[in-house]
Amino acid sequence: MALLLSYPRRHPSIHLLILSAYALFLLPILDGLELGGDGLYREILRDETVLRLKELGKISDGEGYLERTFLSPASIRASAVIISWMKDAGLTTWIDQMGNIHGRFEPTNSTKEALLIGSHMDTVIDAGMYDGALGIISAISALKVLKVTGRLQRLTRPVEVIAFSDEEGVRFQTTFLGSAAVAGTLPESILQVSDKSGTTVQDVLKLNSLEGTANALGEVRYSPESVGSYVEVHIEQGPVLEALRYPLGVVKGIAGQTRLKVIINGSQGHAGTVPMKLRRDPMVAAAELVLTLETLCKEPNKFLTYDEECGCFTEESLAGLVCTVGELLTWPSASNVIPGQVNFTVDIRAMDDKVRETIVTSFSRLVLQRCDDRLVDCAVEQKHAAAATPCDAELTSRLERATRSTISSMAAGVRRAGGETPVLMSGAGHDAMAMARLTKVGMLFVRCRGGVSHSPEESVMDDDVWAAGLALVNFIDQNAVDAAAATAAES
Repeated sequence: MALLLSYPRRHPSIHLLILSAYALFLLPILDGLELGGDGLYREILRDETVLRLKELGKISDGEGYLERTFLSPASIRASAVIISWMKDAGLTTWIDQMGNIHGRFEPTNSTKEALLIGSHMDTVIDAGMYDGALGIISAISALKVLKVTGRLQRLTRPVEVIAFSDEEGVRFQTTFLGSAAVAGTLPESILQVSDKSGTTVQDVLKLNSLEGTANALGEVRYSPESVGSYVEVHIEQGPVLEALRYPLGVVKGIAGQTRLKVIINGSQGHAGTVPMKLRRDPMVAAAELVLTLETLCKEPNKFLTYDEECGCFTEESLAGLVCTVGELLTWPSASNVIPGQVNFTVDIRAMDDKVRETIVTSFSRLVLQRCDDRLVDCAVEQKHAAAATPCDAELTSRLERATRSTISSMAAGVRRAGGETPVLMSGAGHDAMAMARLTKVGMLFVRCRGGVSHSPEESVMDDDVWAAGLALVNFIDQNAVDAAAATAAES
């Protein structure tokens, strides 16, 4: 354009010739780039997706930080925005009886099982903007690319994006409310689980104009015959891809997880009048138990003996073991009062289910022993348990092919990554764990800076967001689009 403006006006015929060339050749090229004429669709898969991530990241129940829990006011506002994006991508939308958001394209006369793509829209407290949201928005963007390039109409199977209402379990201390409902594994008793304010899941559903009944819960469930597979894009939440200098990786499995609540009751008293030797202090017992858990998970072989059937454990099976105390509450929580009760949470994860189960049993036994020693009363409640989940081998192979194709095509647009596509295990739980009870699952990890997640410092490079979206486009192209018809449409 600068060339046309600066060209000498004393040569009008040449000027018109150049203008004609611009109209005939440059404008179609620019228009093609806008719709992805270069095959990389940067404007949709990177620029627009990043803007949408930032927009969703501003929808929060917290002031000055990101918090969006199950069916909270911010969650309802976010739902409206996500629905508008789904409609923009040409999808039919609805909200189910557990608050999950669905956007689906149904090919005419298709009898094939659906490809489901999704992640969660809820967050932890003081969250980053990529966890969960990246998987939802990347999937919507991928389908928008198919729409603007005319390939959406060439789908050979239904494709559906699901934004699950709850995965983190922050509000009700139970994970996968959204995806477990879709998978049909959520028990009716979940409706009576309450949050810290005493509000039940049923109450929250009814407050948001949902039925909140066992029958309505059953309506959310998908039949296994109607679903062919589930794919989830998610930030890695770990440092491996960054260390390998690779933007994407495929997941071969997800670690099993157990969540416990430890309740310790002692004798509440005045901080200045009860002698140290006569105290039954639950806070001190809790401190000892937190350190006991750390030692148990750092050096499990010191605690797990052959009599506990642990002699067969290998270093590899123990390597992925991690344990965390993330929440500790005291009552009455006053500086001049010996607490009467202390509660804390325990999160135990391992790739080997037998390791995880044995750690849970061993820690529960140690809790009772330490509490007896300190003359306090203890109880251990299991709040959540999920077995390790292997990803489907064929689905993983297809995601790997789509990733290789993506990295190859983006060589000029992103920092080139060499070698094979990394294959990773996930220590974090994901909706794919719940969906594995319904259908075969596959996952694609996206590099994040420093492996940081569940933090406002969570960060993903714009080009890696782009790569994730393009990998989904390639995956859908390879597995759900009539290639011959799509080629004819584009030509």
